[in-house]
Amino acid sequence: MERLARELPYGVELFHLRPDGSVHFADREGARLLGPREEFLRFIDDGQFAHYLVGDAKTSPERPSNATVKLGVVGPRSAFTPHAHGGEHIVLSLGHAACGLYDERRRRVTEVRLFPGAMIRIPEMMPHSFANRGARPLNILAANTGFGIDHEDYAITADEAERRAAARPAPDSGSGVGPARPAVTDYGPLAAALRGIERGQRVRGVGAVSVRERLAAGLRRAAAVLEGPR
Repeated sequence: MERLARELPYGVELFHLRPDGSVHFADREGARLLGPREEFLRFIDDGQFAHYLVGDAKTSPERPSNATVKLGVVGPRSAFTPHAHGGEHIVLSLGHAACGLYDERRRRVTEVRLFPGAMIRIPEMMPHSFANRGARPLNILAANTGFGIDHEDYAITADEAERRAAARPAPDSGSGVGPARPAVTDYGPLAAALRGIERGQRVRGVGAVSVRERLAAGLRRAAAVLEGPR
C-alpha cells in the first residue's frame, strides 16, 4: 500500500477491505490502517462504526446530498438494534451476515443469510436488522437515500416508534410498514414489527457460520495474502 500511495494522484483514496475485517487506506500522504478511533463514527449502536464516502452524518432532505454511502464495520457476533430507515437502504456484505426483515403481507419476520459479495436492497420504512454471523469484524458498504446518521428518521427503533405513536394520532388508513406507506406513518404497527424482530433476535441470536463458510473464509484470507499489494 505504501508503494501504491506514492503513485496515487492527489485527491484519490484507495481502500483495501481485507477478509479479516481490517481496512487499509492509502492516499498521496501515505498508507495506514483505518481504525474506529480515528476515521469512523458511531453507527446506530455502540461497537458499530461507519466511515462516510458520500454525504455525511447531517445529510437530510433539508441538507441533501441525494444519498449517503459509507463503509461500515460490524463487530464480531453482533447485530444492530432493529430499526427502519426513512429512505431506501442498500447494503453490500463482504462477509457472513444475516438480515432480518419484517414481511408486512405475510406478517412475519424473514431471515436472509448473506455471504461475501451479496448485496441487499431494502425499501424505506421496512423494519429490519443486520447481523454479523462471524467471529471477525465484518466490513459492509451501506447506502441510504436522503438521510445521514444524525437525522431523526435515519434509524427509527421500536422505542422511538412507540414514542411517536403515543405523541401522534394514527392515520386514517394503511399500516405504514413496508414499501407502500401512506404520507403519514402509523408508528404503532411499525413499533410492533420492530419488537417482533427483537424477539426473534433473542431467540435465534445472530446465527452461525457453517463449516463450509469457515473453510471458504480461510481460502479467501489466503487468496488476499497472495493477491494483496506488496
